[in-house]
Amino acid sequence: MLAYGIGDRRRTPSNGVSGMPYVIGVVLAASVCLFATVVGFDRDRAFYPTVTIVIASYYGLFAVMGGSARALAAESIVAGGFVVISVVAFKANLWLLVAALAGHGVFDFIHSGLIADPGVPAWWPSFCLAFDLVAAAYLAVLLLKARIRA
Repeated sequence: MLAYGIGDRRRTPSNGVSGMPYVIGVVLAASVCLFATVVGFDRDRAFYPTVTIVIASYYGLFAVMGGSARALAAESIVAGGFVVISVVAFKANLWLLVAALAGHGVFDFIHSGLIADPGVPAWWPSFCLAFDLVAAAYLAVLLLKARIRA
């Protein structure tokens, strides 16, 4: 069996994309968040805002890979919004970042209906949605336990 790769648009008949991107997104997000806690990266308030900015930048990368200037412009506007929210959350209250990460998950869910980006792999929105929601939940738990100052 071939692995999913950039530009691989294979779909299953039932739901358009297999469930594997969701599973990988959950496992990878949990692994990254746990690793950040174990090593101490997440003690710094800048960690999750930085992660959010990086997450938001990937759609721009896909627009470049797809060769679409129109998609790049649209993706840049959206990414810019997430950059602003990340900076405000870092300076004011990280609960805004929990909302931003969860909001990016919603954006992943509706992305194809908003922006025609030919470079986005078929599996990416599913993977990113799962990653975003797990990262948002993990950050919320850290804030509730006061492990990180909101």
